[in-house]
Amino acid sequence: MVLGALAALLKIEGDFDVVGQAQDGREALVLAQKLDPDVVLTDIEMPGMSGLDLAAELKRRGSRSRVVILTTFARPGFLRRALEVGACGYLLKDTPSQKLAGAIRHVAAGGRMADPELAATAWTEDDPLTDREREVLRLVADGQSGAEIARELHLSDGTVRNYLSDAISKVGARNRIEAVRIAREKGWL
Repeated sequence: MVLGALAALLKIEGDFDVVGQAQDGREALVLAQKLDPDVVLTDIEMPGMSGLDLAAELKRRGSRSRVVILTTFARPGFLRRALEVGACGYLLKDTPSQKLAGAIRHVAAGGRMADPELAATAWTEDDPLTDREREVLRLVADGQSGAEIARELHLSDGTVRNYLSDAISKVGARNRIEAVRIAREKGWL
């Protein structure tokens, strides 16, 4: 419903052509590669592939499409990660339609756009996690045990324990589950 409503809203703008709509991140990647749009408008959380992963993969593949993330997650960590993986815009879903349209135009013209209040706070709190610690916490969030994580990442059990211990300490958690919760709330995961 939201997807259709957003497409209809953008079609009302005289200078926008909505060339495709995807139900999940993997479909969005295929469509973006096939249709080569000026702008890909995506959410952060989608089935199959997150919006952050979509932006990173489009960048890796050399796509000229510029990614704008439209989400409910007003988390500075997500904004920072979005910009780091190549997104050109990060707006909240409560953005008025005229501002959204203006932001898409700005990004299509080569600019960058972020929710101003979120941008102001994005640089006040650094993400303390390394990429590997983040990867281990994501697997914990998926319900994997230390041994399963070690097998999947081709690491020793002790190395996984060290990554978990470091991550728990860095986010100020008491255990791995709390570390996942805190990292998600901060937008680091």
